[in-house]
Amino acid sequence: MLEKWITILKELDFAFQPIIHTFTGKIYAVEALLRNVEIATEYHNIQDLFDCAFEDDLLYQVDLELRKKAIKKFKKLNIDNIKLFYNLDNRIIYSKNCPQGQTAKLLEENGLKKDAICFELSEKGSMIEQNALSSMIYKYKKDGYSIAIDDFGIGVSGLKLLYYSEANIIKLDRFFITNIHNDSKKKLFCSSIVDMAHTMGMKVVAEGVEQKEEYYTCKNIGVDFIQGFLVQKPTTKINDIEAFYKNILKLLKDDRRDDSKNSIDNAFIEYITPLNIDTSLHDLFVYFKNHPHNTFVPIVDNYSHLKGVIYEVDIKKISYSQYGLSLAKNVSYSSNLYKFIKPALCVEATWGIDKTLEIYNMNEVNSKGIFVTKANKYHGFINVNSLLSLSHKRNIEIAKNQNPLTKLPGNNQIEEFIYKSFKQLKNNQIFHMLYFDFNDFKPFNDTYGFRQGDRAILIFAELLQKHLPLNSFIGHIGGDDFFVGFSCLTYEDVFAYASILQDEFKHSVISLYNKEDISNNCMVCMDRFNVQRKFDLLSVSCAIIEIGINTKKRNFDYTLGKIKKISKKLDIPVGVCL
Repeated sequence: MLEKWITILKELDFAFQPIIHTFTGKIYAVEALLRNVEIATEYHNIQDLFDCAFEDDLLYQVDLELRKKAIKKFKKLNIDNIKLFYNLDNRIIYSKNCPQGQTAKLLEENGLKKDAICFELSEKGSMIEQNALSSMIYKYKKDGYSIAIDDFGIGVSGLKLLYYSEANIIKLDRFFITNIHNDSKKKLFCSSIVDMAHTMGMKVVAEGVEQKEEYYTCKNIGVDFIQGFLVQKPTTKINDIEAFYKNILKLLKDDRRDDSKNSIDNAFIEYITPLNIDTSLHDLFVYFKNHPHNTFVPIVDNYSHLKGVIYEVDIKKISYSQYGLSLAKNVSYSSNLYKFIKPALCVEATWGIDKTLEIYNMNEVNSKGIFVTKANKYHGFINVNSLLSLSHKRNIEIAKNQNPLTKLPGNNQIEEFIYKSFKQLKNNQIFHMLYFDFNDFKPFNDTYGFRQGDRAILIFAELLQKHLPLNSFIGHIGGDDFFVGFSCLTYEDVFAYASILQDEFKHSVISLYNKEDISNNCMVCMDRFNVQRKFDLLSVSCAIIEIGINTKKRNFDYTLGKIKKISKKLDIPVGVCL
């Protein structure tokens, strides 16, 4: 290696930034980020440094030395069962005379297994780097390493890469995460990517999370891990890295969503004892002998992460052969179970029943069921019969209690809330009930289609859950009509909440229109009488009814009908005290 590179490498250092479980606040991994580039070299950024190494035909050698630094520093972290995310330059694939097995050797020297490291490969860059990406992914996966696709969404390969890569993790670029809570298009994009990734067995990291609102949005669309300043800035001091992040735990505690109704009941999850990836072939034979009713066994790594499944039928030819037992005891033959492992259909427990059933239905060919992980660790297995029972139970719950689009409580629960509120009126306690109704929704729905109409409805449902207090009751009557119930709030507070929701909704749905309608601040289309006229952009009206100890229930429906008509003519909430 050139003397200048030896000098440069001595000065370079790594900062670590935590990647944590979205739903637990527990650390999952740290990403190694290169530091001191401007001190060690004349270059202003990391990309220039690697460009120079590539031009000097030393990219592999430089990267190998950096791997040594990162792994040695990572080894000093006093936290169990976390991974190191290490960025690779895709152009390494073109480096000449690259000896095989150097990473494995480095890990072994530091007492680490292959599952301790995850290589990040970026889809951004030149066409040369793009072409190298698939080759790199295949090479490292074949060698038993985890792969993450970095900066997903800003490269040229996009969905094609998602389809072909079979990566373990994708990292949504921070461009899509910044201000995602105020950008319906970003949210739609990320939500779709998360769903697709999960369907293909990949986990998702959101990069650049800096605001609590961004965190909540990422959590609500099912992002598995988060990374960003909200958790912790990159630090060169390893003692600053924590096992749990209390600020995230507090955000979880304060979250207003109730996901319990969509959670998977543990009664449907069977725990099938797994085997470690380092298990010998002989022990695999013994496992099936001791578990005669098991036709397969889950395989986990040293972190209890599910690696796949081995089916008894795939090893029967060896186990029943004349020399099967001898082969199994031969260390050189049996040391690697990778050749027998098949991909396992798997979901996170936090994804809930709905996504579990959806993923199974899309991948059910030859599947005996679906595996479940918790915080990425193996948790159990749901067989086909249990999935059918779950599906039946969930369909009944949705039909009876929830709106199928927004998953909010439906009319039965709204009526129950009103009934209980009247029953609880005492000691001058008051309740406020709000009815929200979209203005000019039909022409919007007719012009832009029901999918955009559904998006507008979902935007408002999410605004309700985002802005309203934890103890408020939020229901979806149907279509574009919503119901909210408050107890123990003043009318002034209720009015303020309603006003915020009206303003936020009007601002949020603008992105659903085309440029012409946004510029004109209206849309032109046919009304119900087939006459062309102008319609305002979507807004929402609000009628507020305050009930107290002297309220007569028989006046409720009549008053509601009257005040709803008045609210449609005004831009502010309209309230009445019964």
